[in-house]
Amino acid sequence: MILDGYTANPGDLSWGKLKELGALTVYERTQPEETVARAKEAEMVLTNKVLLRRQEIEQLPNLKYIGVLATGYNVVDLEAARERGIIVTNVPAYSTESVAQMVFAHLLTVTNRTEHYAIQNRQGKWTASPDFSYWDTTLTELAGKTFGIVGLGNIGKRVAAIAQAFDMKVIAYTSKAASQLPEYIEKKTMDELLRESDVLSLHCPLTADTKQLINRETLQKMKSSAILINTGRGPLINDQDVAEALNNNRLRAYCTDVLTEEPAKSDNPLLQCEYAYITPHIAWATCEARTRLIEIATGNVKAFIEGKAQNVVS
Repeated sequence: MILDGYTANPGDLSWGKLKELGALTVYERTQPEETVARAKEAEMVLTNKVLLRRQEIEQLPNLKYIGVLATGYNVVDLEAARERGIIVTNVPAYSTESVAQMVFAHLLTVTNRTEHYAIQNRQGKWTASPDFSYWDTTLTELAGKTFGIVGLGNIGKRVAAIAQAFDMKVIAYTSKAASQLPEYIEKKTMDELLRESDVLSLHCPLTADTKQLINRETLQKMKSSAILINTGRGPLINDQDVAEALNNNRLRAYCTDVLTEEPAKSDNPLLQCEYAYITPHIAWATCEARTRLIEIATGNVKAFIEGKAQNVVS
């Protein structure tokens, strides 16, 4: 049973190979109060964002397997699953290329303002210009700038390689030893990273230590001209503190694909900031990445049925 299949497959892909493995029911969306009733008879449940907490797991007597249709698996109470002997799997690394691509789509939106000028042209601004060239914003070359990265997992490493291809200086805050890093990545302390980065991109997991990593105190250590990018998790930053920094010209731009609460709440202060560039959690959602997601998730189910569970996080 799939509890919330719509975001992974709104109809442009197929669950066909999964159906070959057993009787399959797909719900597009499931509300919290519907979870137990829908999954009561299921032996295997797949979920993206529907929570399977202890209270749900304890009411699902037939449950043997939970497949998370994502890389992050905080939607499942792993301790409760372990106590029941329930295997939990995730889908690692399926979206690396797509998320890295979104990082630079956001960055280039700020530095080159292509969408802004496309709109300006439709409004006749260039047509009315007395000069052959028209611009009304600062345009920025990336070569020679310093690109800072927090976290060098699969996505962080891919972002680093792309930044290096733009001829940027790449620095990182990472648990990896300096000797493990490619020669073009320089390991830094967090304070050094904050102080030196022209662009700072967050790619660390959300933990007690990284929650609101970017806040009023850390923002004060950053360049006022810096661009902050978050394609990791919304709570890595303090929304109010970043909004204040943007409004007070202490941060050039905040580019994010994630918010603390999703979907976005209408009172989120970032929604009113001119220089907050927000996309609705779509970095992972290219057709290619979703195809990989379904293929790997199906492979996880098949491996479990055959007694050779893979990508186990429980």
